[in-house]
Amino acid sequence: MILEPLGIPGACLVKPDIKRDSRGTLSRIWCREDFAALGLENEMANCCAVYNDRAGTIRGLHYQREPFAEAKLVRCLTGAIYDVIVDLRQNSPTKGCWCSVELTAASNASLFIPKGCAQGYQTLLDATELLYHISTPYQPDYQAGIRWDDPKLAIEWPLPEPILSPRDRALPNFKQAA
Repeated sequence: MILEPLGIPGACLVKPDIKRDSRGTLSRIWCREDFAALGLENEMANCCAVYNDRAGTIRGLHYQREPFAEAKLVRCLTGAIYDVIVDLRQNSPTKGCWCSVELTAASNASLFIPKGCAQGYQTLLDATELLYHISTPYQPDYQAGIRWDDPKLAIEWPLPEPILSPRDRALPNFKQAA
């Protein structure tokens, strides 16, 4: 497994070391010891699957407030997404900055999102499914989010006319949330 740092401290693209033989492939997508050696969150409390019917769907930008902040490891199982991380950490040199990666089923890569960051994505293809490994049990009273189209962030979403839930349309802007 290769961990490739991104523009936000603690965020990284996780590229598997794929082993191939006559039966197919095997790849490790997470290893407690490898993550711990890099000072990254190395415990996962739950795993969730998310399915999206249509290209253009945006989910996010979501996060959990302290003391239930979550680190996440996201992998695209089918389809493709444009995944965005926004740094919300008070003492971070990149607070208010964002970075993005494209995750596809074909790439086999995952995205690690550190605690204290919001995350959201836009589906690039119909019938896109994701697998999330999450470090902290979900606490509904601590869920939070930021508007996908906040002008301060100026995130460059790839597809026009996004499909959003009413909840995501009503999220506060960065200044109110952070």
